[in-house]
Amino acid sequence: MRLDDTDRLEAFSDGVLAVIITIMAFGLRTPGGFSWAASRTLLPSLLVYLLSFVMIGIYWNNHHHLLRATEKMDGSVMWSNLAVLFWLSLVPVATSWVARFPHHTLPAAGYGIVALGAGAAYSVLVKCIVAVNGVGSRVEVAVRRDLKGKLSLVLYATGVALAWVNPTVSYALYVAVAVMWFIPDRRLASATTETD
Repeated sequence: MRLDDTDRLEAFSDGVLAVIITIMAFGLRTPGGFSWAASRTLLPSLLVYLLSFVMIGIYWNNHHHLLRATEKMDGSVMWSNLAVLFWLSLVPVATSWVARFPHHTLPAAGYGIVALGAGAAYSVLVKCIVAVNGVGSRVEVAVRRDLKGKLSLVLYATGVALAWVNPTVSYALYVAVAVMWFIPDRRLASATTETD
């Protein structure tokens, strides 16, 4: 059986996302002792790891539905997909930075910049797919009103700005985006199942 272009792109992306999660897992540290107090010191690391793991999972899930709804692709789709993977490949670095310095401004802002970059790159990917597949295609119909995507970018940008005021508020905004996207994008999921 020969894989079509979207299957190959999805398989490649799945592999990269699996490596990203593995790198994040290798970044986790064990407590310095065996007491609850020693374990508590790792709470910020575990929380940012959880947020990052969920973020990568959300991209993986929605990326799957996006490519399943895609019928045609070209070089612009492949390059914009690489841009998404580039930004997501920075998530382990941002995660590690926040884990080491959770109450500091620059790591909180850096995490938001990576999240904003990934979100913006994903929006470009969707636009490239729509351009190739045309008006009335499954993807175009599904994402015609992308309020959730636009709101995500606004929340990430706001989180970056507010990191200079209070990093905790930034983290709350990043978590809000993850909660908003935790359930896969139903528009694309339903567009996929309608024709499968």
